[in-house]
Amino acid sequence: VQLVESGGGSVQPGGSLRLSCAASGANLGGYSIGWFRGTPEKEDREGVDCISSTYGDGSTYYDPSVKGRFSISRDNVKNTVYLQMNNLQPEDTGRYYCATGGCQATLAMDYWGRGTLVTVTS
Repeated sequence: VQLVESGGGSVQPGGSLRLSCAASGANLGGYSIGWFRGTPEKEDREGVDCISSTYGDGSTYYDPSVKGRFSISRDNVKNTVYLQMNNLQPEDTGRYYCATGGCQATLAMDYWGRGTLVTVTS
């Protein structure tokens, strides 16, 4: 399974971005998918924070810091999971990764993308 994130960029506070996590090699419909945020300085999946997740039973999770601003969804036809991010703030800056396994994803057992960079600055 390969995951590829896209949609990152640089925005001003209050702006919006939609991140995409596109999969190949497997149907994402059977997977829980999590979005994680890590340091913006480099590609590094150690110590990342789970921001949001969509699970196979249809349930979702949001970190309290993004609840009400971010929305996770999936398009099983396009085999893609999205993270809509509204009212972005400087503390949302980071490299965003998607991974199978939801917020319980591990580096050893799950599939991860390489991330997409989000920068929120005035």
